[in-house]
Amino acid sequence: MRRVARIGFVGLAAVAASLSFAEPPKDKAAQPGEHQLPPGWTEADMKACMDAGTPGEMQKWLTEGAGVWTGKQKMWMAPDTEAMASEVTMTITPIMEGRFVKCEFKGDIPGMGPYTGVGITGYDNVSRTFQGTWIDNHSTGIMMGKAELSSDNKTLTWSYDYSCPITQKTAKMREIDKITGKDTRTMEMWGLEPKSGKEYKMMEISFTRTGAAPAAKH
Repeated sequence: MRRVARIGFVGLAAVAASLSFAEPPKDKAAQPGEHQLPPGWTEADMKACMDAGTPGEMQKWLTEGAGVWTGKQKMWMAPDTEAMASEVTMTITPIMEGRFVKCEFKGDIPGMGPYTGVGITGYDNVSRTFQGTWIDNHSTGIMMGKAELSSDNKTLTWSYDYSCPITQKTAKMREIDKITGKDTRTMEMWGLEPKSGKEYKMMEISFTRTGAAPAAKH
């Protein structure tokens, strides 16, 4: 899904293989059910690997947003244009035993038809950053980003990279997610107008939680 995750998976697979097949030292036989560390490894190394995959406070913070959210959306196609209003639905579900959350988004873009999108968000214990991906039915690229959480744990500010179809280059997009109450939150998206390079507000949505999330399948 993201390069760091793939590297982590391969690394842990290598560790598992090493633990399974490493021969015990000749002066000490392995006990039943006991694994020997790979050559050069310490208990601290193994603990670091375990800690990297263990959900903590930041993962818990993400899962607190689980549920079905309805939103009122305003969208601008370019700077200084009239907003297009519509209604959307967002469902946030914890997955992978609470390590990540999946966001499923449904709405309608006036003049362009139904819009559906899926995002995966997590907190990487190693790099200590929030990471996310996004795909939707109006593009063929995978948008990837990182975010920082405010000191009061109320605002998550994202920086996403995506391929602009007009400039044919990688472009940046800012997303600001704010928790405004137990069951309310807002989202703003800011991007560069491809012709002028001017940053403008592309979208704003006010969300209200209206139900619980369905049970996770994975």
